[in-house]
Amino acid sequence: MTRAAGRRPILHPILPGSTIGVLGGGQLGRMFAMAARRLGYRVHTLAPEHDTPTGQIADVEVQASYDDLDQIRAFARGVDVVTFEFENVPAAAAAAAEEHAIVRPGGRALEIAQHRIREKSFLADRGIPVTPFAPVKTEADLDEALSRLGRPAVLKTAALGYDGKGQVPIGPGVGAGDAWTALGRREAVLEAFVDLELEVSVIGARGVDGQAICFGPVENTHVRHILDISVAPADVAPSIAAAAIEITRAVMEGLDYVGILCVEFFVTRDGRLLVNELAPRPHNSGHLTFDACRTSQFEQQVRAICGLPLGSAEMLQPAAAMANVLGDLWANGEPDWAAALALPEVKLHLYGKSEARPGRKMGHLTALAATGHQARAMVIRARDALRLV
Repeated sequence: MTRAAGRRPILHPILPGSTIGVLGGGQLGRMFAMAARRLGYRVHTLAPEHDTPTGQIADVEVQASYDDLDQIRAFARGVDVVTFEFENVPAAAAAAAEEHAIVRPGGRALEIAQHRIREKSFLADRGIPVTPFAPVKTEADLDEALSRLGRPAVLKTAALGYDGKGQVPIGPGVGAGDAWTALGRREAVLEAFVDLELEVSVIGARGVDGQAICFGPVENTHVRHILDISVAPADVAPSIAAAAIEITRAVMEGLDYVGILCVEFFVTRDGRLLVNELAPRPHNSGHLTFDACRTSQFEQQVRAICGLPLGSAEMLQPAAAMANVLGDLWANGEPDWAAALALPEVKLHLYGKSEARPGRKMGHLTALAATGHQARAMVIRARDALRLV
C-alpha cells in the first residue's frame, strides 16, 4: 500500500475514541459534532471565525484561514481523519490536510462539486441528465450560449455560489453584457430555464468498502432562493424516486466517494429528472433525518468517513417535515420559543448563532406525522407561532 508521508493507514476503521477534524464552523458541523461525540469521538474544528456553531460543540476550536496552509497542516496532524462541513474549502487546503491525515471525501470530489462547469461536465460525460448548460468565459461566449439555449436563462458564477448568491436571471429585457457585469465578469455557466414542477434532493452515504445507502427523496420549497420547507417522502411517482436514488448511487460510484453526498434534482412538468447540483457534505434538506430516521445524515457521515458499517435510513414515522428558521424572525425581538414548543409534535433546533440577520439560517423545526401534508402543516404552524410575540 502506498501513501503520503505521515498519513495513517486507510484500510482500518477509525474507532470511537479517535479524533475527527472538521474544516468549517457552521450548523452542519455542529450537528455532525453532536453525532460524533455521541459515538465517542473527539472533534476538532477549524474556521476563520471564533465561537462558531461547530466550535461550541467541538473539543477543540481553531481559528484560522483556510489559506493558512501551515495551520491546516498542524490541524491535520492532531486528528485521525478530516472532513468538511462546506464545500468551498480551497483545494490547496484539502491537499495540505491530506499530507498528515486521511481526508474524506477526497479532494477530487471537492474540486468537482465546488465548480459548476466541472460538476456539470462530470455528470454529462457519464450520461446523467442535467439542465442544458454552456460555459461562459467571455461576453462572446455568453452571446453564443444565449443564441443556443435561448431566453429565459440564468447565469451563475462557476464557483462560490449558494442560496441564490452569484446568479442573475436573463429574460427578454436583460442585456447579456449587463448580466455578466453583475457577476463581476467572472467565469460562469449559463443554464436554460426548465418547466419546473418541483425540486427534490437525495442524500446518499458511501463507505470505504463501497457500501452505499440513500435516504429517500425529499421535496424542497424555496423562498428567495433559500430552502424554506422540506418534506419526506417527496410526492413523486415511484419511478422518479427510484431513478433519483439510482443516479445518486451512480454519482457516488463515479467519484469513488466516501462520506455524505446530496444530489439536488429538478422534476419537470413532463416527468423528466434533471440534476441541478451536488453538495459533498450533509445538506439542509436532510436536517429532518436528525429526528425522523433511525440513522441521521450526520451519523452516516461519521460512520462513512471512519470506515464503520452504515446505519439504517428507515424513517421512524411515515412522513416528516422541516421548516428553516431565518434571522428575519428576530425583526421585532426575540421569537416566542415557548409558543412553538407548546406543540408537542414539533422539535426545535437552534444553531448557537449570536447575531440574527435577514436570510441567515438560525435554526429549524421538525415534525413527524402520518402524512407529509400533516407534517408540513405542523412545522408551518410552529414557525408562525414564533412571530406572535
